[in-house]
Amino acid sequence: MLTLTPLPGLPMIQPGDDLAALILEAMRRANLHLEPGDIFVLAQKIVSKTEGRKVNLATVTPSPRARDLAAQIEKDPRLIELILQESNGEVLRTRPGLIVVEHRLGFVCANAGIDHSNVAGDDEWVLLLPENPDASAERLRAQWESTTGTQVGVMIIDSHGRAWRNGTVGVAIGISGLPGVVDLRGQADLNGRILQVTQVGAADELAAAASLVMGQAAEGTPVVHVRGFPYPLREGSLKELIRPKELDLFR
Repeated sequence: MLTLTPLPGLPMIQPGDDLAALILEAMRRANLHLEPGDIFVLAQKIVSKTEGRKVNLATVTPSPRARDLAAQIEKDPRLIELILQESNGEVLRTRPGLIVVEHRLGFVCANAGIDHSNVAGDDEWVLLLPENPDASAERLRAQWESTTGTQVGVMIIDSHGRAWRNGTVGVAIGISGLPGVVDLRGQADLNGRILQVTQVGAADELAAAASLVMGQAAEGTPVVHVRGFPYPLREGSLKELIRPKELDLFR
């Protein structure tokens, strides 16, 4: 049975905090004990905060391109400059108040994932995504496995909008020790027919479930402990979830 348990009582995360140790302490407070195959799902904000990814807009000098785009879409040119720096340079869509880019990590999202929400300080402060979420997840996993001797998976998630559908959902942006995609091709369905195309975005499915448990506002539960993941753990990465451009029918 799949169970998702938000871990209460985590402090406000600061740069340099030992996130792995803080989460193990939260596990103890919740009377939870690690078992092989357990997974930790972390909101990207706490990872970004420990890694010092908080930026004051007062330190940003916008480029001419950023100023031009800012005038078109009515956003702070300093924020646009950060968005361009965090993207691979490709601006896919704009409208007043919104810019959609391909992030340098390969996925498409609004504002390159840069956010004001749940960032202490005034509106001059924003938070960037982790520099390398897969590597961040791998470091945490290595620390937990070294400390506890227990095999675990780790996932870092963010909230993304979707083309053609309203509302944001949690998606995986960093993975270590669990599959991003589970390939069911070659297996039989209930009627014995062999599946030809079915590949399950297992990490994104779990990310959406964990995001629902975390909440999106002032809940203060940015870490979810998962038990009963229905697929075997293995090495995985964000790359599994990114559709190659040559197979993208919509760009």
